[in-house]
Amino acid sequence: MAESAEINLEGKSYSFSTIEGTEHEEAIDIAKLRDQTGYVTYDPGYKNTGACKSAITFLDGEKGVLRYRGYPIEQLAESSSFLEVAYLLIYGALPTEQELTAFNDRISKHTLVHEDIRKIFAGFPSSTHPMAILSSLTCALTGFYPESINPNQTPAEVDLNIVRLLAKMSTIAAWTYKNSVGHPLNYPRNDLDYCSNFLYMMFSFPTEKYDVNPVVVKALNKLLILHADHEQNCSTSTVRLVGSSNASLYGSVSAGINALWGPLHGGANQEVIEMLEAIERDGGDTSKFINKAKDKEDPFRLMGFGHRVYKNFDPRAKIIKKAADEVLQELGVANSPLLKIAKELEEAALTDQYFIDRKLYPNVDFYSGIIYKALGIPSEMFTVLFALGRLPGWIAQWKEMRENKEPIGRPRQIYVGPLERDYQPIDQR
Repeated sequence: MAESAEINLEGKSYSFSTIEGTEHEEAIDIAKLRDQTGYVTYDPGYKNTGACKSAITFLDGEKGVLRYRGYPIEQLAESSSFLEVAYLLIYGALPTEQELTAFNDRISKHTLVHEDIRKIFAGFPSSTHPMAILSSLTCALTGFYPESINPNQTPAEVDLNIVRLLAKMSTIAAWTYKNSVGHPLNYPRNDLDYCSNFLYMMFSFPTEKYDVNPVVVKALNKLLILHADHEQNCSTSTVRLVGSSNASLYGSVSAGINALWGPLHGGANQEVIEMLEAIERDGGDTSKFINKAKDKEDPFRLMGFGHRVYKNFDPRAKIIKKAADEVLQELGVANSPLLKIAKELEEAALTDQYFIDRKLYPNVDFYSGIIYKALGIPSEMFTVLFALGRLPGWIAQWKEMRENKEPIGRPRQIYVGPLERDYQPIDQR
């Protein structure tokens, strides 16, 4: 028998049905609460509000579970390519070999961007943060594909814009890095897979042959998969909210990029490296900073440890730790001073009872920051890599929201401002 919730207000009783998801998540359906009672709920940050029904991603923070379309993240990270996972998230099923080949081919053929994009790059000051460029150029794609603004596109037209965005963001992201260091831009190569092509555009020079390192490709593939979606977080909710107004895919994802840019959301792996660099500048004594982290009176905090969603462990961290070790070994940088500090902090977090009791384990941001640093990627680019990984999830969430014909988002508020008052002429104030 279905459960219901009773709310008693002003001497009246109101009954609201409950909803149960496939993983037995339970919710009270208050869609008609205001119509029936005149009340709204107050939930700062929407921490207890289910804004949509979604079939894309399931996570359980208590048990450390993350699944895309039902598939455990451990299996996908071990066996899939990033574009295979992107296909799964966007279209709802793992592709057949023929479907994946066709999808890969379509992505490859759309990686080239319009030459006018290069002119836009030239207009940004050299001090511009890479995320500002990524967000701006993503939104600017509406200018090159104005039909994307039409909310009544056919499914084939929507799909073409999805493929374009997946393909072109990798080029724009790589060019953002090249532009920031004053290097010539590399055009994409259709003979390389997605991750190899991205690394080629990032690191190759016209004057020398560039060989893509398979260990690095494997690690990047895992990183992108692990970041591909994470349920209704800040940036994903932003994409859905902006998209609910019938904004284009490019405009909606651009808004998501800006949300991800915030240091409370996507900047954690950058903060990890900045912390390690600060410890190195101080002399590299990790025990000193471990003690500072334990001191409640000290404002210092260890970045990249613990997680606001995963209460016991981050399932992604277990996967990427192995990849981090492999990359450091392959590149011969495992003993660099900065990464030596990182390994000492990792050891302390995994063995010190203080951190164990408080579940301050190394999370995915800790290991991803280490990998990006080992690859020579500037810390300002870390969130760009995060956005590149999260792109399939944003697209899938936008697509699901549109297909479900969800209403325009319109949160309520509790007004706490002044009561009605009369306007006073300026000479009487």
